[in-house]
Amino acid sequence: MAKSSPNLSWCKAKLGNDMNWWVSEISDSIHWDTEGLAIIDPKQFQHIVDLIEPLYDYGFLNEFLDKAFYTFIIEKIYKDKTIHLKRTQESILECEDQFFALPDVIDEEKGPYADFLDHISKLRIKMLNASLDVAQKLTIDELEEDIREAQNKDYMEGRATHYFSEITAILEYLPAGFELDSDEEADEKLNESEPLLKELSHIDEDLDDDIEADETMKWEEEEEEEEDNFEEMTSPPDE
Repeated sequence: MAKSSPNLSWCKAKLGNDMNWWVSEISDSIHWDTEGLAIIDPKQFQHIVDLIEPLYDYGFLNEFLDKAFYTFIIEKIYKDKTIHLKRTQESILECEDQFFALPDVIDEEKGPYADFLDHISKLRIKMLNASLDVAQKLTIDELEEDIREAQNKDYMEGRATHYFSEITAILEYLPAGFELDSDEEADEKLNESEPLLKELSHIDEDLDDDIEADETMKWEEEEEEEEDNFEEMTSPPDE
């Protein structure tokens, strides 16, 4: 599990016009800059896991995934749909709640997230070379060059590259003219999912219900105390 930011305990995220989540506030503002800081939502992370699955046959190691991300669960949803996320210390591989995943990018070049990208890049190329009938073996340099071109295009058009897009660009990389069945299956799973905003509304309702239940219990306790006090005041004195 990523541990290089001990002061990181919470963050707030907003849904952008691109339908991705972006961090707007963070507890550890010394080590983290929120400008262009993306966070991966539960459905996106599940899609990443689905895309990773074929790589286990080529040597994928869970430790790269586990160390690369901080996990956050929803603690509060505001009226403007900004969400307050609380960091959980659970391993990303063991967390049973729906969670958001924040890549550990404190060290963008040599940190755990960079190691994760390098790991999946090598294995994606290894899988493609084993699966496709190509005249010449594919290289990591080709993959990185294609992805860099796409990111530069986004930058020139004023768009920040979301981490979900960065990861899936690697896990779905294919040279022109080729297809893989495993990629199509993963895309179908993502398309079948309900929109996350709809699920957030359910979570919002659940949170409201919990608050109302707490308040009701509080009122009931106060009423019981008042009744007890009234009985004590009105009961006849002992003879």
